[in-house]
Amino acid sequence: MAFDPGSLRFDANGLIPAIAQDHASGEVLMMAWMNAEAVARTLQTGRVTYWSRSRQAFWIKGESSGHVQRLIEMRIDCDRDCLLVLVDQQGPACHTNRRSCFYTALRGGEEVEIMAPMV
Repeated sequence: MAFDPGSLRFDANGLIPAIAQDHASGEVLMMAWMNAEAVARTLQTGRVTYWSRSRQAFWIKGESSGHVQRLIEMRIDCDRDCLLVLVDQQGPACHTNRRSCFYTALRGGEEVEIMAPMV
């Protein structure tokens, strides 16, 4: 069955959450937003492209940092309102220079940093 981008369920702002996961390790790296054009650009170029809500502009992951995400596979959840992008991540995924944006755990009611920045 051919993919119909119009079948995705975008929110009122025309956005859909996209969770980036390392294709080899399964590690969850980050969450960002895509609009229909970002989905199309990602599928067309193989370079993961997000929509920056703060800048109101497209954001190709790694364009300025060099920490590129190459698309391996895009998956759609059962409700068609969330995407999973399996990526080949070069360098850290987080703007804090950590491998993942999910570097803070809640343990015993306390916030604990479980991942140091990459050097």
